[in-house]
Amino acid sequence: MLKRISLAVALALAAQLGAIEASAQVRALCYNCPPEWADWGSQLKAIQSTLGISVPPDNKNSGQALAALIAEKANPVADVTYLGGIVADPAKDAGVLAPYKPKGWEKIPDDLKDPNGHWFTIHSGTLGLFINKQALGNKPVPSSWADLLKPEYKGLVGYLDPTSAAVGQLGVMAVNLALGGTYDNIDRAIAYFKALSKNQPIVPKQTSYARVISGEIPILFDYDFNAYRGQYTDKAPVQFVIPSEGSVVFPYVMGLVKGGPNPENGKKVLDFVLSDTSQSMWGNAYLRPIFADKLSAEAKAKFLPESEYVRAKAIDLKKLAAAQKTIIDRYKNEVN
Repeated sequence: MLKRISLAVALALAAQLGAIEASAQVRALCYNCPPEWADWGSQLKAIQSTLGISVPPDNKNSGQALAALIAEKANPVADVTYLGGIVADPAKDAGVLAPYKPKGWEKIPDDLKDPNGHWFTIHSGTLGLFINKQALGNKPVPSSWADLLKPEYKGLVGYLDPTSAAVGQLGVMAVNLALGGTYDNIDRAIAYFKALSKNQPIVPKQTSYARVISGEIPILFDYDFNAYRGQYTDKAPVQFVIPSEGSVVFPYVMGLVKGGPNPENGKKVLDFVLSDTSQSMWGNAYLRPIFADKLSAEAKAKFLPESEYVRAKAIDLKKLAAAQKTIIDRYKNEVN
């Protein structure tokens, strides 16, 4: 009797181990794919239902993802990664990305992909102010970068930490360019953030969508797609503002991790994010898909008018990447 029980237990354990092993064979790990950011939650579900590949959510930001990829270079953990465009060439130069040209790669503009396939853009967003109007109380909705320096917004403004988050570094450069600075000289931005520090800004390290929706952070330097999601999907009292001085449009990229444990699954995921299905989903999540024709008229109608977007200029990725260390060092030493 005991032998039969032991055999049954052993068979059950073997079945469990087999299921675990099978599950491991149909997974891919993506660094920096947080469900709350850019509606990655819907994409991860679509990858599971369409490809049968499980992609666990990962809440790193771009800087943290690159640091982890470098630290794990001898024994990679991730299969693919999603990064702010500022980190694209540094990741390639660090030798943590493998060349792979997914289906549709040839249709991507040359300045939005690595010529050898180490990274490629999947969508872009415009940086501006993601504002919870209810959390402002009776205070007016700010319309400019300069407005945020007013005493009435003390403790109400947030931006992601420029020492690690791509959107934080982009915020520094967006302000710098809007105020007359250049990629080579960020004095204007440093002076601005020093002044803003007197208003006691909130500086989180991780994506803070939920904190704006709840009103904990009434004003956040963030992308249009997050604000539109809050406004139209979550029905929150929020709106998006492109500051009157100007702003920038920023691409987000993906790449195959060199030596990742599940390279074939990783390639399938990268094929998927450029597919018609995925590109339409990015558009429905209020991002600008790299293939513009996949942004439906219905989705586009929820964006601010094009007359507002003329103030937002395409960022120069190479110049931004060249300025990254300066942004981090000067912010850390002069502002933080």
